[in-house]
Amino acid sequence: MEYDGSPNREHPPTPHANGPREFGGRVGVTPTHLGLLKGIMDSGIQPQSQGYAADITSIEEAKLRISPYIHETPVLTSKSLNSIARKQLYFKCECFQKGGAFKIRGASNAIFSLSDDQAAKGVVTHSSGNHAAAVSLAAKLRGIPAYIVIPENAPRCKIENVKRYGGQVIWSEPTFQSRENVAKKVQQETGAIMVHPFNDKYIISGQGTISLELLEQIPEIDTIVVPISGGGLISGVTLAAKAINPSIRILAAEPRGADDAAQSKAAGQIIRLPETKTIADGLCAFLGDLTWPVVRDLVDDIITVGDEAIIEAMRMCYEILKVAVEPSGAIGLAAVLSDQFQQSAAWKDSNNIGIILSGGNIDLVEEQQQKPHSHNLAFAS
Repeated sequence: MEYDGSPNREHPPTPHANGPREFGGRVGVTPTHLGLLKGIMDSGIQPQSQGYAADITSIEEAKLRISPYIHETPVLTSKSLNSIARKQLYFKCECFQKGGAFKIRGASNAIFSLSDDQAAKGVVTHSSGNHAAAVSLAAKLRGIPAYIVIPENAPRCKIENVKRYGGQVIWSEPTFQSRENVAKKVQQETGAIMVHPFNDKYIISGQGTISLELLEQIPEIDTIVVPISGGGLISGVTLAAKAINPSIRILAAEPRGADDAAQSKAAGQIIRLPETKTIADGLCAFLGDLTWPVVRDLVDDIITVGDEAIIEAMRMCYEILKVAVEPSGAIGLAAVLSDQFQQSAAWKDSNNIGIILSGGNIDLVEEQQQKPHSHNLAFAS
């Protein structure tokens, strides 16, 4: 991939003596990072793994399993955005990932974990977004059928991605119950294996490979900001990052119009909203029983932002970083620039901040209208 040489789009600084890092390249692990990881593995102590769906071992295994099928995505920086944020920002560009989003990591880990007998029956999922395309692509790579239940109001560009990768589209009404019922019916009729968008140990482990890459590329990161929806991404990122560096801070970024995770963390139990309303259509799912314990115990804080801030972050990514990012992907930058974060205790100690730009699948016609999506018991992911 070629970059345009914009002065606002630079290689990350090189604080170590092993030469400059290259975008997307596999860089060496620093002695500190390697020693910490080796110590964890040799000791057999995995403080974050007890009772959780994934751990550093399952995430390392996922990395080996999926490496032939994914990109190691680059980290970009911008002096202009650093100046605006008054922090050193590192953007992990999962918008450059195969399928246009991070979802291929979990989907390929889940699908390539199946036995040959299981895989022969195909896979089924229900999703209105990037997970649908990722399952379609991973199934295509394995050479098996993919049955994708999609609500009638799904973004056009994401439906086209599913079709492009060979997924068999099956329509449902735009409610959680309808999607789930249709998917179960397809599963009963075909014998296909369900690949859940987030509440699955293989999905969580696959998403956790982002942290392995990011902390290898930029070991000095002290805070990672992650979009939150059903919790598969943030669970994997958190479990991997805190196994490597227990003191690292994990902050979730959530739309104010779909703030079930923030409400859940405050209440100490999973909260499901009767309706969500946000432009970030990929962040409207609710936490699952596998992702909730990680969010409850290990995510340090949840920052909520409005749609106006998300749209402004999208604009900044495009105009300054020269990257097209969907609303769900831009929310991390919106969170870092928010008053809530800048007035929090975490602000003072967060100096090197990793921001996951989780996806770049934009329906240009729809985004030009800049209207929030209303979801009744939504399950977009």
